[in-house]
Amino acid sequence: MITAEQIKAARALLGWSQPQLVAASGVSLPTIVRMESSVGPGRSSAANVDAVRQSLENAGVMFLSADEIGGPGVRLKK
Repeated sequence: MITAEQIKAARALLGWSQPQLVAASGVSLPTIVRMESSVGPGRSSAANVDAVRQSLENAGVMFLSADEIGGPGVRLKK
């Protein structure tokens, strides 16, 4: 599962505001705000998390899993 920090970092890489993520994902603004808070995406429906992840991936974001080098992260595709 993606983290609140990954969602915020992905938006920052794309230069997107929360309303832009709402438009791209079809998820409500209060849900995006909650997903990016300390509550995180774990309390959201799987469909909403998938919609957010898919919209960010479609825009060029790659989600990275935690490994021996560091924690989870994001990067842009070439």
